[in-house]
Amino acid sequence: MHGKELTNILVEAEDFSEYGGWLVDSQFETVMGSPYLLAHGLGKPVKDATTCIQVSVPGNYDLFVRTKDWVPDHSPGRFQLLINDVPIEKEFGANGKDWNWETGGKVYLPSGSIKLSLKDLTGFEGRCDAIYFSGDGILPPNNVDPASHAWRKSQRGLPEEPVDGGSYEIVVVGGGVSGCAAALASARHGRKVALIHDRPVLGGNASTEIGLMPRGTQGAVLKEISERKENGDLKAYDILIAEGVTVFLEQRVFGADVEEKRITSVDTVSTRGGFELRIKGSIFIDSSGTAVLSTFSDAKTMFGRESREEFGESYAPDEADNMHHGNTLFFRTRMADMPVDFPEVPWATEVSKDYANLSGQLVRPGLENGHGPSAGSNPDMPEFRFGRSNDVFPASHFWEYGQWLDPYTSGEFVRDYLMRALFGTFSNVKKMKKKDYANLEFDWMAFVAAQGEFRRYLGDYVLTENDITQHTQFDDALIGNDGSFCIHCAWEEGEGKYDFRLKDWIWDNRDGQSYAIPFRCLYSSNIDNLMMAGKHISVTHVAGSATKLMGNGAQHGVAVAAAAHLCLDFNKTPRELYLDNLPELKAFVKNETSCDHDTEHNPPIPQFNPVPS
Repeated sequence: MHGKELTNILVEAEDFSEYGGWLVDSQFETVMGSPYLLAHGLGKPVKDATTCIQVSVPGNYDLFVRTKDWVPDHSPGRFQLLINDVPIEKEFGANGKDWNWETGGKVYLPSGSIKLSLKDLTGFEGRCDAIYFSGDGILPPNNVDPASHAWRKSQRGLPEEPVDGGSYEIVVVGGGVSGCAAALASARHGRKVALIHDRPVLGGNASTEIGLMPRGTQGAVLKEISERKENGDLKAYDILIAEGVTVFLEQRVFGADVEEKRITSVDTVSTRGGFELRIKGSIFIDSSGTAVLSTFSDAKTMFGRESREEFGESYAPDEADNMHHGNTLFFRTRMADMPVDFPEVPWATEVSKDYANLSGQLVRPGLENGHGPSAGSNPDMPEFRFGRSNDVFPASHFWEYGQWLDPYTSGEFVRDYLMRALFGTFSNVKKMKKKDYANLEFDWMAFVAAQGEFRRYLGDYVLTENDITQHTQFDDALIGNDGSFCIHCAWEEGEGKYDFRLKDWIWDNRDGQSYAIPFRCLYSSNIDNLMMAGKHISVTHVAGSATKLMGNGAQHGVAVAAAAHLCLDFNKTPRELYLDNLPELKAFVKNETSCDHDTEHNPPIPQFNPVPS
């Protein structure tokens, strides 16, 4: 800086000192470029977010605010920026554009400490990524690319390269139930373990951000990590810390180094502060649910639905396609002590149309599928024949969207579409039965979607529907999984009036018996030190509708933790362990899971023997 030359000041919204009622949303960082603040007020403006900045050179700066008009032509997410409690005249989030830098004109900044405030005007999902005071009048970069990322780091004074985050024997990526199980079991084997998770709380779909109850095999480790505190949080974090696991919360993996078909390290970026770490490991376990490490390692994956001919599966479609299970938003309503107004939401009823049934709401974290209020006769229409029997209605998963969209690039659109469906349906309920539901209000709505289906890893074996129904015998059967085939049937484009609800739900309890998961489904076919646990193990789409259950994923976690331990002991890859040390591995896993089968709901898995050739 020379003389009176103005500086450039970048303020990342997630770095505000006080969030007020705004929430940090980092779910879509890979697509839109950065975490941002979200005004998730369910129709009521949230409390201001505030921070202070230091201005060294006073003067007239060009103001830019990066935001998004999430429903163009309606602009329900409008907000103001206040400087020293004085509002900028322009309302942001109302220019009809996707993520972009909106100009706020010239603003005078005195020297010293300056207070900034974000004032929500609507309570309907206003979003602010960053604020930029430009001394040179140059518009900041808007692209989501390495150059823009480097620019942001330089503006924040961050190192160009990730700093050393430590070396570990086992690195688990993804802190859902399966990842927590893998990390906990690995630590109890005496290993140095890191768990990397991109959210502020552990549990994935079982966390308080979403709140589902783990289903599938109810093993001992699952029961331990999924026990809840009074506030609904899982006890998993406290247990992992007590066992010596290094837990990296709010750290998103954005890169990996691969040498000779082995991952040597992963790079992570912090949601708050933007600092980057390089975390080294000997064995990597991907339990992200999104197969995130495949993006950076070229590990082989599968996606979508296989054709019926490929594996001979009865529930597979005639032709292969990219349909997959979509995302879901959970919510709660309650009856207040007095009438509760709700704003007009024409931008929401564009999606919900005249739908007026709120059945399937979450009761509270870990207790799902409450009945909720209903209005009208829509559930009795033929197109709402959910399931092959009538015993599954209501169910929260009926609120689902995105089955035909790219789950990696369309996440924000899918989440926002579901929000519009819920807001519109809520409005319809209150209008159609005003006397009955005058006091009805939203108690809670998730802003983090329960994730559906992403890529699945290709292992040395692909488990199929027939393997499950026929109880295929595997020489490398390590664990048993439980649960029904649960296949979500989506509307074709333009087919269903209410496309945010499922067309149908195939629920097949089979014979009710557990089935075997072979070890070859739990490690990568082409990356030598990569194993996986959870819904992206090596299975077909149909088989994955059963194996995806969180309890089942926890069993995968226990199994790969045992395998990782032995890989390190014997200096073997998982494939070499399968070929050379299978008896030791099976015995170890059997010992680890010996207490999992003490109820009629978790019968012992059969002792599978190789099928004679």
